[in-house]
Parts: sequence; C-alpha cells; structure tokens
Amino acid sequence: MRQRPREPVGGRGAGREGAGDRSRGTIGSRFRHRLGASAWSRLPPWARDRRVLLEGFVLSNLAFLALDVYIAHAVNDFRDPLEWLPVAFAALGSAALVVLFAVRVARSGVSPVRLPRLPGFLVGWGSILVGVGGLLLHLESRFFRELTLESLVYSAPFAAPLAFAGLGLLLLLNRMVAPESEDWGRWVVLLALGGFIGNFALSLADHAQNGFFFAREWIAVVAAAFAVAFLALAAFGRPGRRFLLWCHAVMNLQILVGLLGFWYHVAARLGDESGLGAEGWTRELVFGAPLFAPLLFADLALLAALGLWDLQAKTFTA
Repeated sequence: MRQRPREPVGGRGAGREGAGDRSRGTIGSRFRHRLGASAWSRLPPWARDRRVLLEGFVLSNLAFLALDVYIAHAVNDFRDPLEWLPVAFAALGSAALVVLFAVRVARSGVSPVRLPRLPGFLVGWGSILVGVGGLLLHLESRFFRELTLESLVYSAPFAAPLAFAGLGLLLLLNRMVAPESEDWGRWVVLLALGGFIGNFALSLADHAQNGFFFAREWIAVVAAAFAVAFLALAAFGRPGRRFLLWCHAVMNLQILVGLLGFWYHVAARLGDESGLGAEGWTRELVFGAPLFAPLLFADLALLAALGLWDLQAKTFTA
C-alpha cells in the first residue's frame, strides 16, 4: 500500500518539495537505477537485506571490541581479574554471532525470514549486562572520588563500556521490532545518535589531555556535534527527503573525519622515535593516543546510514 510521505523539515515550501520529489524516486531507487536493474538483482539477497547488514555490523564491532578492550586494560596490566570479562565475552559472543550470521545469510531471500531468536537474545542481553557492569566499575574511578575537571579528563572513560550495551540493544532491536515497520530504521538512527553523543564527549575529554595542543584536534569535536544535531532531527522529527540527503552527506563527512583522524594518530607514531621497533610500537599502541578511536566516526556513520536508508525507503515508498 502506498504511504504518503511525511511533511519535510523546513517549513514553507515543504509540501511542494515533497510533491516534486515523488517523481524522482527514493535514494534506493535512484541508486538501483544508476547501478542497473540487472546488476542490482544479481547482488546476493543478504546484501540487500538491512537486517542482515545490521547483524554483520554488530558481529564485526563485537569482535573488534575484544582487541580494543584488551589494549585499554593492558595499560594497568589487568590489575583486576574482572577486566578480562569483557574481552572474553566479546570473543565468545562474536564467535556465536558468526554462526547466527551464517544462518541468516543462508536464509536470506527465503520467505518468511526469521532470525534465530534465543542465541541472539542471550548475546544481546549479555552484552547489555557487560556494558552496564563496566559502567558501574568505571564509576569508581578517580573522577567520582574527586569530582574535578582534571579527574574527569585523566580518569578511566566511564561511558566507554556502554559500547557493549549499544551493540546488545541493536541485537534486541533486530529481533523485537518488525522489519517492515518504520520504527526499525528510526531506532537504528536513535542508537547511532547515542553513539555520536558519546563520541562527542570522548573526543572532547581525550583531546583535552594535551590542552588541544594541535588546532586540528577540534575537528573531531565539531564533526561529532554536527552528527548529533542532524541525527537528532532525523530521529525525533519528521524529516523530508532532502533533509535525509543532507544527513547522508553529514555521515559521509564523518567517515572522512574518521579516516583523517586515524592517519593523524598513525603519523604521530611515525614521527616519534620511541615508536620505532617492535617493542616501541607495542608500547605506543598501549600507552599512546588510541590508534583506532577515530575510526569510531566511520563506524557510527555506517550504522546511521543504514537506519537512514531504511527510514527513507519506508517513509517515501514510490
């Protein structure tokens, strides 16, 4: 059944804009037109299934968290045995999701399609518990004993464990929200918004450690602020097609910012003599500026783009 497009953000002229855009088709339809109908149809069914892509996103991120948390906790040589828990969970959880993802890919294109529910629920709720538990443990950091700006900047990032909680919520979303519902894409955008809010806070706190010695360190803060503003309107407002296109452009900018930041972090090590040699690189990887942190911009942008794609396709069905 054809669904009327919602009134776009932008006020006056919005109705004319929406009426004119109907003849031009959706983002997905224009992309399929440029790619070619035959080429699009030759793509495997799982590559056109947003639920499968979201499952793959969670799988890859949970697997990467095993390495990321290991590096973060290696700073104090795993002083508390509990610090091994998120590493072990990320490794075991991602291994379980590999099996679920393989099953999901094998069943893509088959109607009706169902995700394996129980294992996904177990990994999802377990990830949420690990994230909330890590948050509570980080609450015992120096900041919550001294309550100073200095302690906030130099203490353990108490919001970092919530990355586990976000991935768990995505797994639950993929199983509890109907795939044909417009709420699916809106929830994905909302969770990506939460990630960018955390990314804004972490970028601000991490770069404050050296007092923003390089002016380029403000790029991450400003870029994250733009992402928060645009995704907030997309998640809570009634965005029009043109605004969603702007959101996609802002997400493309986030990918560029992430790659640029990754290069800056690598270049800082290449220019540091202490980073030469295997031992020096290992020391820099553990104690230096977080090498992979800027890539979170690109990661969250891909998640947001997936939600925006779904929102666009279901809100403006041609």
